[in-house]
Formats: sequence, C-alpha cells, structure tokens
Amino acid sequence: MSRIEDALKAANETCALRIGSEVLNEVAVMFKEQFPGKRAVVVADETTWDVAGKKVEEELKKAGVRLQPAFIFTQPDLYAEYSYIDLLVESLKEHDAIPVAVGSGTINDLTKLSSHLTGRRYMCVATAASMDGYTAFGASITAEGAKQTFSCPAPLAVLADTNIIRKAPGVMTASGYADLFAKVTAGADWILADWMGVEKIDETAWSIVQDGLHDALANPEGAAAGDDEAISQLIEGLMLGGFAMQWSKSSRPASGAEHQFSHLWNMEHHLNNGEHISHGFQVSIGMLAVTAFYEQVLRTPLENLDVEACCAAWPTPEELEKTALEMFVGTDFPNIGVQETKAKYVTREELAVQLQQLKEYWPKIRERLLAQLLPYKEVKRRLELVGAPTEPEQIGITRKRLRDTFIRAQFIRRRFTVLDLAVRSGYMKQWLDGLFGKGKIWEITE
Repeated sequence: MSRIEDALKAANETCALRIGSEVLNEVAVMFKEQFPGKRAVVVADETTWDVAGKKVEEELKKAGVRLQPAFIFTQPDLYAEYSYIDLLVESLKEHDAIPVAVGSGTINDLTKLSSHLTGRRYMCVATAASMDGYTAFGASITAEGAKQTFSCPAPLAVLADTNIIRKAPGVMTASGYADLFAKVTAGADWILADWMGVEKIDETAWSIVQDGLHDALANPEGAAAGDDEAISQLIEGLMLGGFAMQWSKSSRPASGAEHQFSHLWNMEHHLNNGEHISHGFQVSIGMLAVTAFYEQVLRTPLENLDVEACCAAWPTPEELEKTALEMFVGTDFPNIGVQETKAKYVTREELAVQLQQLKEYWPKIRERLLAQLLPYKEVKRRLELVGAPTEPEQIGITRKRLRDTFIRAQFIRRRFTVLDLAVRSGYMKQWLDGLFGKGKIWEITE
C-alpha cells in the first residue's frame, strides 16, 4: 500500500485510510484514533444500514464509544439534493457527535457537506466502489436545479472493507470502474492544457492519479465478478483520485471533458425512463465519446495548422457572449455560458501563442497522448465486460443529443479540455462529422 501511504502524505484533509477484507472490525479503533473522546452518530440509508451500518454501530458500542441514535434516511428516492442536507443539518445541530457516513456517493456527499455546515469533521465507511468522491474535497449536490460542487473538507478517515464492497450491486462497481477510467481522458486533457501553456501539470497530483492507473483498469472481468484483488485495485484507484484533488484543491487531476458531459446532463435534469442515471454511467458514455473524439484529433496533421486563419475566425468577447446566451435560452441556467466562457476567453494574440505551441510541438504532444489514451474499441470492450453502458441510448441520450453535447459542454466549464482545442483550432465540425457522419460510430439517420 505504498502508493496510499505516499498519497496520504500529500493529502491535507484525510489522515487515515484502511482498505482490506474484514477491516470493518477495525472501525472503532480508527474512530478512536482520529476522534479521541468523541461520541459518534452513524448516518446511513435503509440499505446501507443493513449492509454495514448496524455492524459499525455495534463495533463502536463494543469499544466504548458513546453513540447518538443513528440517522437513517428513509426516502426511497434519496439522492444528493440540498433538501436532504437541510434534514441532516437540523439533526446534527442537536448534538456534537461525529458523523460516521456508511454508504457510497449520496450518503458520503450529504454527510460531508452537513458535517462542514455544523462545524465538525466526519468519518466514512465505504460500501461500494462506485465513484471517486469518498476522499475528494467538496460535495457534489443538486441545488436550485443545478448540480453544484460545494467547498467542504474530505473525511478525516475512510475505511473500505472489500468483503462488503465486492458484494455491492454490479451496477455500482461498473459505475466506479467507469469513473476511474475517466482519469485516462482527464489526463489527456491536462496534457493538452500543459503543452499549450494553459495549465501546467502538477506532478504530485499527476503521479497520485496516473501512476498505476492502467494496471487498476486491467481486469474488468475480475471487478465485475467481485474478485478481491480487482476490487482492491479499483477502490484504491478511486481513493487516490480523491487524494489528488485534496492536494491540488481542484478536480483537474480526475476530471476533464468527459465529466463536463455528465455535469451538463445533470443541469438539464436528464432522466432515463424517469430515473436518475448514476454519475459513473453518465461518465462512461462521456469518456467513450471523448476517446473517440481524440482519435479524430490524433489523425489530424496539426503541425500544418493555419494559425493566422484560426485567429482571424476567433470571435470577439461580444460575439462569444451573444453565442453563449443563445446556447442556453430556455434553461434554468441561462448565464452559465457567459460566465464560464468569459473566464477562459483569450485574445487573438494569446490564441496565436497557444496555437503556435500546439503546431510546433504537435509530434511530441501526439506521442504523449498516444501513450496516455487507449483505443476506442478497447475502451468499449472493457466497459462492456464490467457492465457499464457503451451506447448513448442505454442512458436515454439520443445520438443527436450526444453530438450537441460536445458543443454545449464546452460552454459550461472554464477548464481547458479537448473541446476547447477543437473550438480554438476550428476543427470541431470536422471532428464531429468523423463520429456522427454516414457509416461512422454514431451515424445519425433521423
């Protein structure tokens, strides 16, 4: 576990992480080490209470830890929405106990922000390898109709019993696998941003996430089957992503264009047959789409880019603002395009510098990207093996909407990704035609 130990040294919020089979028995020891003399309150939903919450409470009680009655969410449609924060905060204000979140993404995020709002830290007991948010700073919560990241510390301690996690529903493991796979395309986006002089790679954060990433993704069959080693590698990789975000105080090490797809669909309140789609399954389609898009990029001789023509076609701030406003007319987030594109806007002079670097160094950039990325067919094969979606229709996204997402997603975040490369180089339409044209991966026939 040397990678975990090294990452913990870089993390500035989480002090302890334990991953292993049957380690749930150590929950009381970990709690007493990190919160000496404190009382505890288990936070769970009805499912995670049965899976591990009851056992956590028993272990804490047996070790002499004082307990508040458990807070158990009973809502059948529970998700990370701000009204549930209000409920938990109201309860936590009645005492000073340390919350012990028992669950995965929803329970963790609700407890993370509620703990922060009531002036205390918390501990997390993971029940599924479903996402990388366990050890991430910030909580992803839907508020006022939009998915937002609220600033708050990661848990002080995390315990992940692989014997419990490997028994989680297969869709949760598949979701986590896809979220971990997204670090591949997120890394590619960071490579582009670094070489074009937009955002330098933080070598510590890069190493935490990327070292060993391809190994952690090598056994999708094992992850789907609940193989202990494969599950351990998966949960470790997800935890490391969170540590990198702690170190950098940014989601850049673990999130790129593929996450922008998911964020946009959340903001558009997308449902599939009336049901919310897991973050990992949205990212699965986003990451696969971005991988295919990168293959279009890598086939393009960008060393021959006409920088002068790109700069001449570059919109003025006023033109871009008009486009951004038109992009989201009729939504409940009409101004986000203006806000985010303003934040990353460059002048024609600055654009010329960026594109000249791209043109000059393209052979080296291309080589680095080829080493980072996996082929589209291989990515799709692994996602199918683990049980994640590989076609947009599987999550209720039409091919036309997927194409539109490439364009719209570029407007909702200021982070530089391959989508920004496409816009700044003038290749967006050509590269999209290479994916959605006749006989292509996602031919649009309607």
